[in-house]
Amino acid sequence: MAIRVLLVDDQPLLRTGFRMILEAEQDIAVVGEAGDGLQALDQVRALQPDVVLMDIRMPRMDGVEATRQITGPGRDGPAKVLVLTTFDLDEYVVEALRAGASGFLLKDAPANELVQAIRVVAAGEAMLAPSITRRLLDKYADHLPSGDDPVPDTLHTLTEREVEVLKLVARGLSNAEIAADLFVSETTVKTHVGHVLTKLGLRDRVQAAVYAYESGLVRPGAQ
Repeated sequence: MAIRVLLVDDQPLLRTGFRMILEAEQDIAVVGEAGDGLQALDQVRALQPDVVLMDIRMPRMDGVEATRQITGPGRDGPAKVLVLTTFDLDEYVVEALRAGASGFLLKDAPANELVQAIRVVAAGEAMLAPSITRRLLDKYADHLPSGDDPVPDTLHTLTEREVEVLKLVARGLSNAEIAADLFVSETTVKTHVGHVLTKLGLRDRVQAAVYAYESGLVRPGAQ
């Protein structure tokens, strides 16, 4: 079945461009559009999309609050949110990730990256491009804990290998890349990631990445 996508952006020309790109793919169907967060909530309830391509800065209700309501408790459907940001990285992207977004993408990304991002998010994975993630976290480095801050108690529930996996997730690596780095199977990596999410009470890989930085486990710019 085709991936059902809802386009949310206050610029009609951008929505038209995204629609043209996505409708050229056999496995993707654009089921609707919205010009602000309030319209997006109505459309999510009515259309039940799989993925919401969400702009951040919009009138009436911004993308952060819309994301929070779409992915939060009592949500009406299983929609995943992929946030759109500008080249300079919008200051609200971090808040959108905390609110429940499954990843973010630059508005001027190539068409193939947009299509791939939709597929990745629809499959339940996080869209964490390492280069974008690094720039974003570097920008907010001053707001993240230092290495001298105490490590959260929850981090001690992880095994040594699970900590390794969490660090690699925070760097934006896919399961296949983590498997190659650790010389284990991709199935083993999926098991480790699942354990990490369960033990830390996290929803997905995006929250895991944010947790790794906020806890001080990983520092911006670290390899």
